[in-house]
Amino acid sequence: MGLFDRLFGNKKEKKLQESEAGAAQQEKAVFEQSEEQPVQQTVTDEAKDILETSAPAADAQMESVSDEPLQEELEPQTTFQTQEQEEAFPSQQPADDSLFKEEAASAEAENPPAQELLNEAAGGDSAADTANQAAADFMAKYYAQKEAIEAAIADGTYVKPQAPEKASSDETAVQADLPSASEQPETKEEKYNRSLKKTRTGFSARLNAFLANFRRVDEDFFEELEEVLILSDVGVNVASTLSEELRYEAKLENAKKPEDLRRVIIEKLVDIYEKDDVYNEKLNFQDDLTVMLFVGVNGVGKTTSIGKLAYRYKQEGKKVMMVAADTFRAGAVAQLVEWGRRVDVPVVTGAEKADPASVVFDGVERAVAEDVDLLLIDTAGRLQNKDNLMAELEKIGRIIKRVLPDAPHETLLALDASTGQNALSQAKEFSKILPLTGLILTKIDGTAKGGVVLAIRQELDIPVKLLGFGEKIDDIGEFNSEDFMRGLLEGVF
Repeated sequence: MGLFDRLFGNKKEKKLQESEAGAAQQEKAVFEQSEEQPVQQTVTDEAKDILETSAPAADAQMESVSDEPLQEELEPQTTFQTQEQEEAFPSQQPADDSLFKEEAASAEAENPPAQELLNEAAGGDSAADTANQAAADFMAKYYAQKEAIEAAIADGTYVKPQAPEKASSDETAVQADLPSASEQPETKEEKYNRSLKKTRTGFSARLNAFLANFRRVDEDFFEELEEVLILSDVGVNVASTLSEELRYEAKLENAKKPEDLRRVIIEKLVDIYEKDDVYNEKLNFQDDLTVMLFVGVNGVGKTTSIGKLAYRYKQEGKKVMMVAADTFRAGAVAQLVEWGRRVDVPVVTGAEKADPASVVFDGVERAVAEDVDLLLIDTAGRLQNKDNLMAELEKIGRIIKRVLPDAPHETLLALDASTGQNALSQAKEFSKILPLTGLILTKIDGTAKGGVVLAIRQELDIPVKLLGFGEKIDDIGEFNSEDFMRGLLEGVF
């Protein structure tokens, strides 16, 4: 089963199942209605028989009723009260007496007697006396403590009480950065859907608007489609290749309307990433020590990704160590050391302005000696056109192989997804100098240019192995092509 069928094939089956279920439910309703109809007819017949039987009896009863007028109703009413009226309507005098009593009681409540007012005043005076006594006791205690402190100071025995310790701002920041136990962790699929929302929204909006604007499939249609794909950062080569393949498919299927090609467009995008079913997305972990070397330009989130990975794999039970080999940028070592403190992972550092290769050598030797499972090496950010810094990376690779001939097991290039096609250019240049084994795509949640993954997949034989989902400490994970393509294209097809 291909990637497209795994992603979207179940939608057709689901729709078919829903239609079959609807038809079965409708058939069941018709059958039940047909069963209820004879029962209702039987009930109607029985009611009709009862009415026909009872009608003569009712007529006979009406004839037996006397036509004599009711004299009681016609007689004039007297103005005197009978005994029944007196019982039903007693004399109004008791009611008037009770009314006067209620008014007197309410007046008494509003204007209490003088004795009660005196009692309340006496109670108020006693409450005031109690408050005054409490204040006097407090002041007496205060002056007694003051005299005791002055005496202790004079004797030299006074010890100043210590204020309660407060959490430092750094500790507060670390606690805020770490995930709370009460928070429900996101699943991997939820993280992909959240982080690819901007890319998915931008791509689907462009594609839907494009298909709605065209009434027929012609040459203008294919030229406009190529422009839409380029604006979605899938790359010029991907856009032109896809347009040519669609021309062939349109003739083959005799497509007349643009909507007829929607499915074909999505299929071709999925086929580009599928690429012979060879993904190589899994990280190359070893049974003993795994060494990962991280490279990239400044500002792409390389050091932050290393810190997040240290936290992730430490939580999985691995013994992790980090190496701060970025001695070129001011504050880079301190940044990684701070990450080590946050996630409780040791960091190997060197002297100020030390040779990065020597720091890496010390880190690898220490990792071997301490039986570490995973060693993460941070290097200086450098542009792909700086020959001296690129030569330094080659030297670091040779130094690692002196200790471990098969290391580094992963050489990962960090790329900022928000840079779009510039990220593709960086990957091309770095791959000329270093044997890159994979890519880290960072800041994917803050950009609509996630389509660059398709361009990288098409033009370079370098898989994306790690993806940065956001700013939280656990917002990083191993790349999964199916989850990525589903998050990218969900809702488009």
